[in-house]
Amino acid sequence: MEGELVHGIVGEQKEKVVTDERSKETDDEKNKRQEYHHHQQRQRIWSWGAGTDGQLGTGRLEDEHFPQLLHHSSLSTVPPISSLACGGAHVIASTSAGKVLTWGRGSSGQLGHGEVVNHGLYPKPVTCLDPYFVTHVSAGWSHSGFVSDSGCLFTCGDGSFGQLGHGDYTSHCSPVTVSHFANQHVAQIACGMRHSLVLLKDCSLNQVYGFGSGKRGQLGVSKDRIKSINLPQVVSGFEDVKIVEIAANGDHSAALSVDGHLYTWGRGFKGCADAHSPRRLDSCLSFAKATLGWNHTLALTGEGEVFMVGGNHLGVLPDPQNFSPAKQLPVNSREANVEKAPGLDGTKIVDIAAGAEHSALVTENGEVKAWGWGEHGQLGLGNTCDQASPLTVSLHHDQNAATRVYCGSGFTFALTMPSSSSQT
Repeated sequence: MEGELVHGIVGEQKEKVVTDERSKETDDEKNKRQEYHHHQQRQRIWSWGAGTDGQLGTGRLEDEHFPQLLHHSSLSTVPPISSLACGGAHVIASTSAGKVLTWGRGSSGQLGHGEVVNHGLYPKPVTCLDPYFVTHVSAGWSHSGFVSDSGCLFTCGDGSFGQLGHGDYTSHCSPVTVSHFANQHVAQIACGMRHSLVLLKDCSLNQVYGFGSGKRGQLGVSKDRIKSINLPQVVSGFEDVKIVEIAANGDHSAALSVDGHLYTWGRGFKGCADAHSPRRLDSCLSFAKATLGWNHTLALTGEGEVFMVGGNHLGVLPDPQNFSPAKQLPVNSREANVEKAPGLDGTKIVDIAAGAEHSALVTENGEVKAWGWGEHGQLGLGNTCDQASPLTVSLHHDQNAATRVYCGSGFTFALTMPSSSSQT
């Protein structure tokens, strides 16, 4: 009888423990749900356009003609996303806590997960960068770059043109330190189709470097035609210019100076010869941001106006005579080769992005607009038509939210966050 009683008591205790554990599990699940909903209230990420490599992060290998709100749990378990970088068919996200997630095409190792994968359907942390606080990321056609707060540079993905900067033509599926900059502080990296640019922090001389494919002059390291280089070399022409931002896409390169001048080099826009060294755009405009597509440049002034160079119906064809070498300042500035983005008169723009052959922007009222090539639905308008002027994308988001846009090759992302907690 006593044994039965003891057994009964033990049984009750075990049952109580199991019940408590189940209750605890329910509470944990509830907390996770609450955390996820809170995260969603704080930040929203939308994607649309080409998606057959998983680059939209929807979990589906298909194009989306309308904006898709991302719901995956991996986004609710990390701090808010502070910036995105969109490449050929992959995406890099950096968080406010310095962590990195990637997804999309990984066939060259560009996702940095230590393995080659055809499709990364959902955002996945790049765990080998966990010891570092990553402050800047860039996505090329099939390679990636990461910069830490201490100025370390890491690259991974396709290295067949030397675009990883490791002194060889080897590809890597995990981020590898670019040892060339071991004793310098890297501020930014910009990844193009098959080349890369690097900007050093607080460096008056030798501040911009290029490596990778250089057949169209996009490296800017020599007046002679260079097929490719696998170690960083100094971009010539910036000895007396302070550069604050760099950009790369396709076979183009660009840089912005501290006084708002725009410099471009590489493959000439339609009708122009290739430029093997940086040339300043002759204009009295002062630019605050510049982005590159495959055939056009999009630039934003400090006053919130958007201008374009190059492209077909995306802009106007530049006159090579209106470019001057970086060291030579024009006596009379001309703007014949720069045209305002159409249909935006009187509208202040706060952000811009350029994809391969499409563009997107954000107005001061939080509206997202897109135009250009639309074959994959990357304009977010519900169709695959091209558009010659910016049209509003319906996101149904809080108009008080701070919104930023990012474009890859045939796809687009929008990142929204309440103004009080927005990241710059």
